[in-house]
Amino acid sequence: MDFDVIVVGGGPVGALLAAELRLGGARAVVLERLTEPSGHSKAFRLQPRTLELFDQRGILERFLEGNRIWPRAHFAGIEPLLELDRLDAAHPHALLIPQARTEELLEKHALDLGAEIRRGHELTGLATSGDEVVARVRSAAGEYELRAPYLVGCDGGRSTVRRLAGIGFTGTDPSVSALLGDVELPEPGQLPAGVPGTMRTPRGLLMAISVLPGVTRVLTTEFDKPLPDRDAPVTLDELRTTVERITGLQVTMREPRWLSRFTDATRLADEYGTGRVLLAGDAAHVHFPIGAQGLNLGLQDAMNLGWKLAATVAGWAPDGLLDSYGAERRPAAVRVLRETRAQVALMNPEPRVDALRDLVGDLLALPEVNLWLSRELSGLDVRYETMAGDADHPLVGRPCPALTADAGAGPVPAATLLRTGHGLLLLPTDAATAAAGWSDRVDVLPDVRLDAGARDDVPAALLLRPDGHVAWAGAAGPDEAGGLTAALHRWFGAPHELTSTVDHAQNRGTS
Repeated sequence: MDFDVIVVGGGPVGALLAAELRLGGARAVVLERLTEPSGHSKAFRLQPRTLELFDQRGILERFLEGNRIWPRAHFAGIEPLLELDRLDAAHPHALLIPQARTEELLEKHALDLGAEIRRGHELTGLATSGDEVVARVRSAAGEYELRAPYLVGCDGGRSTVRRLAGIGFTGTDPSVSALLGDVELPEPGQLPAGVPGTMRTPRGLLMAISVLPGVTRVLTTEFDKPLPDRDAPVTLDELRTTVERITGLQVTMREPRWLSRFTDATRLADEYGTGRVLLAGDAAHVHFPIGAQGLNLGLQDAMNLGWKLAATVAGWAPDGLLDSYGAERRPAAVRVLRETRAQVALMNPEPRVDALRDLVGDLLALPEVNLWLSRELSGLDVRYETMAGDADHPLVGRPCPALTADAGAGPVPAATLLRTGHGLLLLPTDAATAAAGWSDRVDVLPDVRLDAGARDDVPAALLLRPDGHVAWAGAAGPDEAGGLTAALHRWFGAPHELTSTVDHAQNRGTS
């Protein structure tokens, strides 16, 4: 095999997946058809859960540098805003950062870990034969083939991988027409400013968001306009005319950095993989782009898939581990698609929607509702049912809460202990043999005291997966040894002394 995994698509999701594969020891190559990064930023926000994941890998500071944190978020442009700073999280805020910068930093992270990134290399065909995937690739130097046990499509909503693999993309057709432009406003007071400023009129919706010094993102959405050709180029005059049509204002715009059009087409892959071909990011799900949720959803896909696929390649993955990727991430996407559809419906300028918006505004003023929606939009509400089914503790299946671990040298954030890409077992006793058979894939910190502040649901002992989700929780007493051992087997395979008798080929699951 040329590589262990071929990743198609070098955007943020593909780059993060390649990094996670390398962290797990897999040889990864990324094929990106663009010769240079586009420099455009479809998304401008990283959500609290994504910030947790970056913290777990020790790269968060790179993203924070020079960028703003934002403790609020909007839901369909309705006031009051969501209060992210009330979240019980390590990072209770969004980070306002251009997607182009996120992509740049993740590409460097992948390269630093040893991934190979080939720009100007486009996938043109693929075939699966036995235990390998053969990818046909076109580059400036000509066509060639690559072979690997697995291939992952991170190549966007019009995914070539999804099409070649024959995976269905089911959902709803577009019903709105939207334009986006990053422009200079010589007279900024002409439009509502802020993060975001919103105008909803009988003719549509306008949002104006300050994204960079001197640059405002102007986004228009019309609900009763014939849908144009999705690929038709957008001009500055078209954006200016649309703003005037919606708001009645003549707004001076100049120096467009980027102009684009999109719709609310909402689709979800029928399956997240077939055989040895898998999907992640927009290749698996598309929706109306609001709150950068597509980017964050895709990055969380990559964190879920990376360690599982690396384990499968290494041969220690337990049966069904790779299958759990689609079983866990597809329901997470269903929730995001439902929520973005709801926001589009609430933004409709029809007068009959006004009463519903007023009602939702009243609900957002209730602290419990505001907190519930804040968790949903932040990615902190996910609980994987593959883990939670028979669990005795409510934390199992959820992201690890914000807590510190003190093993005698002073408290440290638990997230910093996951930077090896291994699982993590935190125990209150000196139980060095508790996971001895898994020492190559699970780090053990004994004699530890966990502290989560005012929370009262944090147990004395935790087993965390490499993606930071709780795989087991308890007091680590003798009566619970069986539960811990079962969780270790379920998520980390057979211990050392048994691996020599295991046929690794049997552990290569499919999704």
